[in-house]
Amino acid sequence: MARMFEGAGAPDLDADRLAGWLDGLAVPGKGEPLEHRYVSGGSQNAIYEIRRGDLHAALRIPPPEAPASRDDGILREWRIIDALTGTDVPHTAAVAVCSDPEVLGRTFYLMGFVDGWSPMGLEDKRWPAPFDTDLDARRGLALQLVEGIALLSRVDWQAKGLQDLGRPDGFHERQVERWTGFLERIKGRDLPGLDEASAWLREHRPLDYIPGLMHGDYQFANVMYHHGAPARLAAIVDWEMGTVGDPKLDLAWTVQGWPADTTSPDAATSGYVDMQGMPSRDEVLAHYADVSGRQVDDIDYYVVLARWKLAIVLEQGFQRAGNDEKLLAFGPVVLGLMRDAADLAATTDYRG
Repeated sequence: MARMFEGAGAPDLDADRLAGWLDGLAVPGKGEPLEHRYVSGGSQNAIYEIRRGDLHAALRIPPPEAPASRDDGILREWRIIDALTGTDVPHTAAVAVCSDPEVLGRTFYLMGFVDGWSPMGLEDKRWPAPFDTDLDARRGLALQLVEGIALLSRVDWQAKGLQDLGRPDGFHERQVERWTGFLERIKGRDLPGLDEASAWLREHRPLDYIPGLMHGDYQFANVMYHHGAPARLAAIVDWEMGTVGDPKLDLAWTVQGWPADTTSPDAATSGYVDMQGMPSRDEVLAHYADVSGRQVDDIDYYVVLARWKLAIVLEQGFQRAGNDEKLLAFGPVVLGLMRDAADLAATTDYRG
């Protein structure tokens, strides 16, 4: 027996077929009634909460209209989540994966359901209590955020069998040609600063390069926290861009828009979360270095790369925006990111 609970009105999920499939696995809840609730989703993925006896999981599956490549993406995400088993990286537990379209029509996996909260769900950028008023507690959100990728950078990806997940050799040498080639295929306008930032990236490299597991889109939007203080990272989520590459690009992705002065009232409104009271960028970088064991003296190189690359990634959304107001809003953001990448390239003292 299967039934929907709170959150109905979402894409159909054949819960009876799911229950039958689960009965053949060594997971809790065999033979128990299955309840499911649609949590969120878009054009690439849908997420459902699943309850069955002692099983409490989240199911991640592409919607029917998603391209076939998303099935491979789901398997890629699963490999990363499964590889994090036994590590100190905050992550969702790997429960089960299915690539048989006869079950639910698409490849999907189940992961442990996280009893926590996401900064993506904040109303009017207001942090939940006590982080809304306790600035000392709020500092911990940032330190926990960067600690997550510092721990991720220490995972032995080779021992975890992820040798074929990415192409770590020549990672930095490929960046400019790969992404400028991508931009040429979607190009619909000039991006001032592109040539200058691209030239600088061709001429510079980090001080060192230690390949590691990286998230690819690391920010407050892609983590969850446990409820209450002190701040404790519950899980890193949304591994769509996960790969083996340079983990310090995750760090730069995180700090590339960090407010210059987190004590200023402007820090409360400059991004999609309230950054007022957060530790300074230097404190965040120092914490990453301490936990990861990696040097951060070449962070300017990575920030130029992060801003430049993010501009190109968002430009794709802008070029296919149509009447989508959310994607149209990427337009000026792209221009600002590319300009900032070129400005930093022109002014930094980094000469690696």
